Amino acid sequence: MQHGVLRQLAADAGLERDPALQLAFGLACVERVRHLLEEPRALALLDALRGAVQAGAAVPPALAAEAAAVARGHRGSPSLDGSGHSAVSATHALARALAGHALEAADYAAYAAVYAYGRYAVQDPASFEPEHAWQADCLRRLVQARQAA
Repeated sequence: MQHGVLRQLAADAGLERDPALQLAFGLACVERVRHLLEEPRALALLDALRGAVQAGAAVPPALAAEAAAVARGHRGSPSLDGSGHSAVSATHALARALAGHALEAADYAAYAAVYAYGRYAVQDPASFEPEHAWQADCLRRLVQARQAA
């Protein structure tokens, strides 16, 4: 199962002890589900996260708190296909990424991506495999790039 691979990679890379890597990985996961973000403020917060990662800066705690409030206040989507749950999960992924909790952001992003396929998909653990594989590969690439720098 790729989810376990991601957790092992994160432990081996010291993800929990590396705020810059946490932000970079969290950003990558949220960028993957950016198309699911509906709230204009969430998109602006994603831009702020991207700017912080590019600048190698910390995220101001006020932005992380604002993202959490946006995520908690998201009412879902009026879409008939139930994609509101995807939008809510993508917004929670952004909030967790801004807070520096990359693995939680990855979990929310994977759920958002899978739910976007359809409500039925989240009931099948195999539906998450492509997202978990992408996340593991992404983290591997980020770690390799940091080691090469």
